[in-house]
Amino acid sequence: MAEGQRRAHILVIPYPAQGHMLPLLDLASLLSDRFRLVVTVAVTQGNLPLLSPLLSRSPAVSTLVLPFPENPSLPRGLENTMFLSWPQFGLLHRALGGLHGPILRWARARPDPPDAVLSDIFVGWTARLAAELGVPRLVFSPSGAFALAVMNSLWRRMPQRSDVDDPNELVAFPSIPGSPVYRWCELSTLWRSYKRGDPVSEFIKEGMLANLGSWGLVVNTFSDLEGTYLDHLRNEYLGNPRVWAVGPLAPSHGTASAAERGGPVSVPAEKVAAWLNGCEEGSVVYVAFGSQAMLSPPAAAALAAGLERSGARFVWAARAGTAVPEVFEERAAGRGLVIRGWAPQVAILAHPAVGSFVTHCGWNSVIEAAAAGVALLAWPMGADQFTNAQLLVEAGVGVRVCDGGPTSVPDPDELARAVAESVGEPGRERRERAKAMGTRTMQATTEGGSSYKDLVKLVGELSKLATM
Repeated sequence: MAEGQRRAHILVIPYPAQGHMLPLLDLASLLSDRFRLVVTVAVTQGNLPLLSPLLSRSPAVSTLVLPFPENPSLPRGLENTMFLSWPQFGLLHRALGGLHGPILRWARARPDPPDAVLSDIFVGWTARLAAELGVPRLVFSPSGAFALAVMNSLWRRMPQRSDVDDPNELVAFPSIPGSPVYRWCELSTLWRSYKRGDPVSEFIKEGMLANLGSWGLVVNTFSDLEGTYLDHLRNEYLGNPRVWAVGPLAPSHGTASAAERGGPVSVPAEKVAAWLNGCEEGSVVYVAFGSQAMLSPPAAAALAAGLERSGARFVWAARAGTAVPEVFEERAAGRGLVIRGWAPQVAILAHPAVGSFVTHCGWNSVIEAAAAGVALLAWPMGADQFTNAQLLVEAGVGVRVCDGGPTSVPDPDELARAVAESVGEPGRERRERAKAMGTRTMQATTEGGSSYKDLVKLVGELSKLATM
């Protein structure tokens, strides 16, 4: 930025889900703290307490605190997906559209209105907001490029099933590199919930399609992992080169993971580290399923049985409410550690004793594991997780251990075999590939790396907007 040049003002609008808000706020902190852009984050009152710890570490980031729009169909005070049941997700999407007017009035009243809007992929209504302000809108994707390509294809093509009762009917994506094919039940639940003519569904569809006309796209990924799909997005998604891969995004201050920052950590990192210090290198399996996925009681029982029969050491971060069998912890004492609630995930993955990770393949968990160089055992549940799992398998750093979905239950013996192999000799090659990817992942965000260069280019384009 030239001396004396006005700093660009970026209005950041997240979507209130932990896996969406936190990486976008990490990016906001980078833009403000490292590159000295003026950043304002729009947040509702109910979400402010969840974000305050992060925002307090970046004092230059301003907040625009707004009351949550009234919606009689949503419980009062529940403004984040972590507190909602699935049928309420669509209602949340549409309710957030009510922020359009208050944000527009705020921006027009400021002496320094925003030069650009940077908003989550799930708040597509901000495209119209940006247009009314006369500024560019950039889409932020907390998911990877491959998953985004699949999601975009779904909303643009709206494929139909020939047999509406067959959840295993195959859907092909011939325009995406590699021509992936998925079962109907593996596609985005949000997309599968679409009902033609329903006001909520049509609002969501309109927003997803509005993303296609955005000025730019920022993706929480890195080119070494998804270069082919990033090129696809440039050519097919936007039709322009303004696609920047800036990941893996991580907290600017500290090492808390996205999952960890979703609530209070139940066990201090020091206590977990002390337990791991007594384990051989690469001998421990870490098990966690993020902030949204909840194992059914049969699935939790199968997981417990598989861990016990594997003979492997493990750390299981069991989300509150998970039906861990009562006698399991007693039988696994000394060999396994069960953490009830939130775990210090980044610290666990970074420990040399951890050799593999049983995961739902949420994107934040995927790239945290990639940065740590840990191999993955994929148990996808929904959203973008099936595409993420396929990406990991094709990269040679992951293997599927469950068909996936909320009702799927793995065979305990097959799971036990996969767990044992993942930290044994049969999994050595996969672990070595994961370590190599970990090195490349960290290189991407260091000075001269691909993500660092893309971040600098992004800042350069944003800075230009302040002179227009």
